[in-house]
Amino acid sequence: MKPHDGMYIDGDWRPAAGSGTIDVVNPADEQVFATVPAGTADDVDAAVRAARAAFRGWAATPPAERAARIAALRDVLAARSEEIAETVTAELGAPLAFSRAVHAGLPVAVAGSYAELAAAHPFEERIGNSTVLHEPVGVVGAITPWNYPLHQIVAKVAPALAAGCTVVLKPAEDTPLVAQLFAEAVHEAGLPAGVFNLVTGLGPVAGQALAAHEDVDLVSFTGSTAVGRQIAATAGAAVKRVALELGGKSANVVLPGADLAKAVNVGVANVMSNTGQTCSAWTRMLVHRERYEEAVALAVTAAAKYVPGERIGPVVNARQHERVLGYIAKGVEEGARLVAGGTEVPRTRGYWVSPTVFADVTAEMTIAQEEIFGPVLSILAYEDEEDALRIANGTVYGLAGAVWAGDDAAAVAFARRMDTGQVDINGGRFNPLAPFGGYKQSGVGRELGPHGLTEYLQTKSLQF
Repeated sequence: MKPHDGMYIDGDWRPAAGSGTIDVVNPADEQVFATVPAGTADDVDAAVRAARAAFRGWAATPPAERAARIAALRDVLAARSEEIAETVTAELGAPLAFSRAVHAGLPVAVAGSYAELAAAHPFEERIGNSTVLHEPVGVVGAITPWNYPLHQIVAKVAPALAAGCTVVLKPAEDTPLVAQLFAEAVHEAGLPAGVFNLVTGLGPVAGQALAAHEDVDLVSFTGSTAVGRQIAATAGAAVKRVALELGGKSANVVLPGADLAKAVNVGVANVMSNTGQTCSAWTRMLVHRERYEEAVALAVTAAAKYVPGERIGPVVNARQHERVLGYIAKGVEEGARLVAGGTEVPRTRGYWVSPTVFADVTAEMTIAQEEIFGPVLSILAYEDEEDALRIANGTVYGLAGAVWAGDDAAAVAFARRMDTGQVDINGGRFNPLAPFGGYKQSGVGRELGPHGLTEYLQTKSLQF
């Protein structure tokens, strides 16, 4: 796509308030291939004012009509799926096949789910002598990450629109082009002016201005726990609602009796997917000590299949490249056994990291406690189920996880005791209607499905 040199505000592209720009870099070769405007507080203010002016009309639009507009948006995204995939591959570095299947395919499915939910959701209910109304919260400030750039946009914007809210989006500065493409799709789908607005820019400038704006009623943010704390503090000063999807250090627990080969192979695939840049990735594999070395050998074989440039792409930027390599060096320094990959980069240009597996990792090591956000797997041994549970729950995070056992009942019994928001049982497939979100420092609130829709509603009761 041809980049826009302005902001999408009030149904049209308009010049940015300032003259600053952001370079868009291809992480595979470190080349700048586009620029977009760096939004200012003035751009954010104009976008919020447009969203506020459009709010009453959109909130009063019948749910069936809102559903039809979201369905039209879904259809435009589906029609432009190849352009979306190529754009994400250029910005993020994901292999094109993965971009087609996930970065382009998943947002279409999620948008479609909210077209259906908007039409079917019970926005009113009768409880005793009260009519309870579920009304849109107002203007939403959406701040999205770079790792799943279009999916995270749709996962916030679609339910907000379904609820009757209007939106100002500030996308990640590393992946702004697919956000501009989304704005084009919104326009083509015929959403009313001001219902959706886009401001590209830097987090400390445009993101902070959006979170602090007095006319934003809810801030929905996906990103690091550190930035999430800042946004929560900013919103809290104004008693403003927040939805935060933050970091993770998810455990993949392989219980005795499980299909070890399947558990390990699926586990490695989960960690290497999107070059490890997934907040819900199962980056800690827990295996009973009796079959530990067997699991390590299987993991090494599985990781070798992820050839950089073929099945795995680079990490997103130089900062992340340095961060991931630093964690790998820290793992070696703290005594973990490096059995695959390491700090040697596989290509001379681009932000490439070799798929890396550590054995002999203990629960207190840095690589077992902190989110690395790269293709790095830590394998930990446990003595019994209570020890496995202690290790699984032994981080500040609680976003996702997996349990493998000889039967589903045993896996479910263990999963019920895990302090985490989502657990896959014996390889259960992803469900775009299931609530996604975390316990502890992994966030506040839920995305996807009906639970994601209710994040954007507030409740009023009428007694008669």
